[in-house]
Amino acid sequence: MSDTDRSETKNLSLWKRLNLFVRTGAFLLLAGGFVGGILFWGGFNTAMEWTNREDFCISCHEMRDNVYVEYRNTIHYQNRTGVRATCPDCHVPKEWGYKMIRKIQASNEVLHKILGTIDTPEKFNAKRAELAQHEWDRMKKNDSRECRNCHNFSHMDYAEQNKRSAATHQEAFNQGKTCIDCHKGIAHTLPEIEQHIGAPKAHAAKSSLPPEPAK
Repeated sequence: MSDTDRSETKNLSLWKRLNLFVRTGAFLLLAGGFVGGILFWGGFNTAMEWTNREDFCISCHEMRDNVYVEYRNTIHYQNRTGVRATCPDCHVPKEWGYKMIRKIQASNEVLHKILGTIDTPEKFNAKRAELAQHEWDRMKKNDSRECRNCHNFSHMDYAEQNKRSAATHQEAFNQGKTCIDCHKGIAHTLPEIEQHIGAPKAHAAKSSLPPEPAK
């Protein structure tokens, strides 16, 4: 038998074995698992992205009637360049692993939605300082990861900044500070919290945001 004949016989044998394997339950199980995995991952990823939209974030009145109103009057919502940072841009990590952790943590927010913990303006304002502190602590711990998706010390052109901003940013960079150390209240009204600055019990003033445009 020639080498060509042997090769053809070998290929025929491989196809025959493959054909037999395709007819087995094991193949059907593997194929079903593969297709099921694709469908599951597609559905899961679709659901994840659907909950990462601003419309989803403000679908509950607790957010729509409070922090969203404040955010609409800031430069993160409307500015000369037309670049908008939405709720998930600032509050949900983009990296998959960190995003999963944040989503698991958000289950606690769903619970408090059901319990009605902040379902009135009065309840929300009573909890505002605590909620803000949780978010500040999170951003401090992760080095303001979500802020740095758009803002980065190493990408800044200090010549384009005013003297005060340029000096402050470079000093903060040298001291290892992160965005949230200085930029609290950049998108939402600052809560009235006790701050020992200049006086024993001075309270932080609320942000001087312009009133919401008349509808």
